Amino acid sequence: MKRLSEFIKDKRKEEGLTQEEFADRAGVALTVIRKIEQGKENLNLSSVNQVLAMFGQVLVPMDSSEVSGNDSGS
Repeated sequence: MKRLSEFIKDKRKEEGLTQEEFADRAGVALTVIRKIEQGKENLNLSSVNQVLAMFGQVLVPMDSSEVSGNDSGS
């Protein structure tokens, strides 16, 4: 599975856009694009989804058991 940072950077480059142009089109600050592409972990989900919406994608929050694959309810 491709990391979010790689996905966004690859898609932006496919469109032939600079980070600044991409941020303008997505309606987010340039720093949002830079943080995503650098793989920063402390990102605002709504800003990330605003960027992903340009490609028909969305991230949804998951609880920790879904992320780790553990079923602590058994």
